[in-house]
Amino acid sequence: MALHETKDLRARDAETDVFASTLSGEILPKYRMPEDHSPSEVVYELLHNELLLDGNAAQNLATFCTTWSDDGVHRLMNECLDKNMIDKDEYPQTAEIEARCVNILADLWNAPAGTTGTGCSTTGSSEAAMLGGLALKWRWRERRRAAGLPTDRPNLVCGPVQVCWEKFARYFDVELRQLPLLPGATGLSPEQLAANVDENTIGVVAILGVTYTCVYEPVAEIAAELDRIQAEHGWDVPIHVDAASGGFVAPFLHPDVVWDFRLPRVASVNTSGHKYGLAPLGVGWIVWRTADLLPADLVFSVDYLGGDMPTFALNFSRPGGEIIAQYYLFLRLGRGGYRRVQQACADTAQYLAREIETIGPFTLLYDGQGALPAVSYRLTDPEGAGFTLYDLSDRLRMRGWQVPSYPLPAERDDTVIQRVLIRHGVTRDQIALLVSDLRLAVEHLIAHPQPVPAAPPRSGFHH
Repeated sequence: MALHETKDLRARDAETDVFASTLSGEILPKYRMPEDHSPSEVVYELLHNELLLDGNAAQNLATFCTTWSDDGVHRLMNECLDKNMIDKDEYPQTAEIEARCVNILADLWNAPAGTTGTGCSTTGSSEAAMLGGLALKWRWRERRRAAGLPTDRPNLVCGPVQVCWEKFARYFDVELRQLPLLPGATGLSPEQLAANVDENTIGVVAILGVTYTCVYEPVAEIAAELDRIQAEHGWDVPIHVDAASGGFVAPFLHPDVVWDFRLPRVASVNTSGHKYGLAPLGVGWIVWRTADLLPADLVFSVDYLGGDMPTFALNFSRPGGEIIAQYYLFLRLGRGGYRRVQQACADTAQYLAREIETIGPFTLLYDGQGALPAVSYRLTDPEGAGFTLYDLSDRLRMRGWQVPSYPLPAERDDTVIQRVLIRHGVTRDQIALLVSDLRLAVEHLIAHPQPVPAAPPRSGFHH
């Protein structure tokens, strides 16, 4: 008869349950790598639990960014984890798909027929904006040098812009002339340009979807005013359109709004694929009206299938999955699909605006019509309300909602507003639940008035 030895299985059995494992009985290391490995299932579950402390992305109504993707996107992203899109020679098809996306965007934004536009993907609209700004500076400097004029005082004119433009100005030594809001205005006004544009202006940035209020700045009117300034002074000032959000909304919901390459003065456009472009986080786009508007000495060449592939970027190595996902969405949705998605978002935003009007103490600043699918509003009587919008944000957060409150930019910074963004995946039912919680929060705050601080906290939400 064979003899069998018994084994002590207690140590092994202790590891079969995640929460009976050695690692789960410890505080996770924060300053020093552990001495040895742990089972992947245990580490995953512990990190998964820790990440539950983050806000629920589905209830984040502050962000413009994509928070829902279909299974096709998830599968393609997983298949592209190992693709470095900067390596054009190793991944030539990813490079080809990037080029297709640029072509599609140039067509979507009405690039002139018979011309050769150019563009590229980026890590997001912030990098894309900076590339657009660099091209503006380089072209201005070339013109000045050719005319024998000094090149040491470039400036960029804009209204209330996202922080990436402040970074651009600081990093690349450009004076940022960020103009304050005029009374009642929600963005840059054309009449502000005459007193602020001069021979050293490298360009004017117009925003298609202002971060604070979600409206479109009047690009066509800005272009017309720059035409008038050129006729008077001879300064040929180009426009860069920061369409981080609106670049994927206006073509489908507002085709009659003229803001893109239909205006000869628009030299370049940036957008964020991972906002209303519906792609997962990590992709932006920049397109120039014609190839000659991107100065050649900003472009570098890398080997590509035995030849040279021109590249222009601040970043280098980055994943290719987001680019593939963007193209997948172009193919899956088409123009009709994008139109239906954005219209559904706009309809839900307008529903929310109507409901907010019935709640009581609010005045709408933007009702979701004519620009981004969003709503912004303020307290009608901030002094007499008995609470601030910051109090309301805190109350809503108790139910998981992330609804930002913040002051408007300079000259209107005494006005505090709330903003709700409606994105793909934010449903009508979800917003109905928000409305119910909003009503209850307002009723509670009115019944329990809060002392209004002399200087309320200021929060941003610039993403």
